[in-house]
Amino acid sequence: MARLCLGAEADNLTVGAPIMLRKDVPKSLQVPIGTADPQEIARFNALAEEWWKPDGAFKVVHAFNEARIAHISHRLATLFERDPKTPNALAGLNIMDVGCGAGLVAEPLSRLGASVLGIDAAERNIAVAEHHARISGASLTYRHALPEDCADFAHTFDVVMSLEVVEHVADVPAFLESMSRLVAPGGLLLIGTLNRTLRSYAKAIVGAEYVLRWLPRGTHDWRKFVKPDELEEGLGRHGFSFVERTGIALNPLTMRWGLSPDVSTNYLQFHRRTASGHDVSTKDDV
Repeated sequence: MARLCLGAEADNLTVGAPIMLRKDVPKSLQVPIGTADPQEIARFNALAEEWWKPDGAFKVVHAFNEARIAHISHRLATLFERDPKTPNALAGLNIMDVGCGAGLVAEPLSRLGASVLGIDAAERNIAVAEHHARISGASLTYRHALPEDCADFAHTFDVVMSLEVVEHVADVPAFLESMSRLVAPGGLLLIGTLNRTLRSYAKAIVGAEYVLRWLPRGTHDWRKFVKPDELEEGLGRHGFSFVERTGIALNPLTMRWGLSPDVSTNYLQFHRRTASGHDVSTKDDV
């Protein structure tokens, strides 16, 4: 990828090296920066060192990630008419991972041959991702940026994905719009997120954060979870059609994560941009 999506806004996202919890975020950082939520940036900056630790704060994410990557890589290959069983099934595809964290998904996809650019609003996440890529020998690019900083990449990527991010942003419609502009005609936009249901509150908030303590308390705000039809409607305004969705759930008998028809909590949803890439959103009535 020859060009970089580094805008002036990206430089303002730095929260600093010291660990900052929600209560520690300076009042000057309370106002959203573009689609980013400063409180969320501060929290993930504080936890950045934990991403690649098998027994760290995100250890449950590692187990969840195995099922997620297996499905994503298989479906991307299939939807682009490739053989998912080949070692370089994603060769030639340009993929952007929006909110890539420390690269837990971006890095494995790059090993399947894809050209991957990972961007994240948390500067420390990017530093950790780049360090891990260097020591692991992975070939991909990371940038500290928001999707709206990447306008020069309009209609460039075969795949734009954002996994477990949309429920953390300050402005969901603007976030979806900024990502949609980056997808090439005929390309795919993949969202992985949490459904806003009573079951997701019980599992993802009460269970995962307070009872089992799989995730740090305060990781999620149930009110910001997004329903599948809200994604369909929001992306439909920008020329995308729904392709497919699947749930990802923990089997309580085997304690392993896998695909599930139940989308009441975690789900992955694929959308395809129309061949013309036409944005069908309408202006407000005058």
